[in-house]
Amino acid sequence: MKISPIEKIISLARGGGIIRPRDLDAYGIPREYLRRLCVKGILERQSRGIYTLEDIELTQHHSIMQACKRLPKGVVCLLSALRFHNLTTQAPFEIWMAIDRKARLPKVEGVPLRLVRFSGEALTVGVEHHMIEGVEVRVYSPAKTIADCFKYRNKIGLDVALEALRECRRERRCTMDDLWRFAGICRVANVMRPYMEALS
Repeated sequence: MKISPIEKIISLARGGGIIRPRDLDAYGIPREYLRRLCVKGILERQSRGIYTLEDIELTQHHSIMQACKRLPKGVVCLLSALRFHNLTTQAPFEIWMAIDRKARLPKVEGVPLRLVRFSGEALTVGVEHHMIEGVEVRVYSPAKTIADCFKYRNKIGLDVALEALRECRRERRCTMDDLWRFAGICRVANVMRPYMEALS
């Protein structure tokens, strides 16, 4: 049975959480269908080039999902990763994403991003994969995020890093071994040592 273009678009939007005009190209569906479905109230235009189903239930991490969909090689980091793991009371307006130090600066519209350049193991280790609204997102683990926060304490504040460290240990979200490992990778072992010793 042949599926109609509208049914295909709805299926794609339901499966991936969001749909972009270029997602239709592989199926030979004219992009005009997106505008028509918005007029009918089936789709809603979230931002330029990003559409969702009108009746879709958005999660609290919807903006993280949008950022990861637009920047698939990026990793959610620092304040946004802390928020994702419920390790901070901060509610960042921007989505903090790590990208490769040598990567070209991406042009991303519609989602407020704060890009931080990482390299080597600091970029590649400690990445967890989660699903948000049907989209796979990459987020640094709690222990890796805390080490990053100490490394970038001048950007986000030492108090934020300390709050996250205390909360992580209180909730047993990671081991001291995990923290020491990532402190070494991020080259902040000496900075973190007195605070970690005070907690052990």
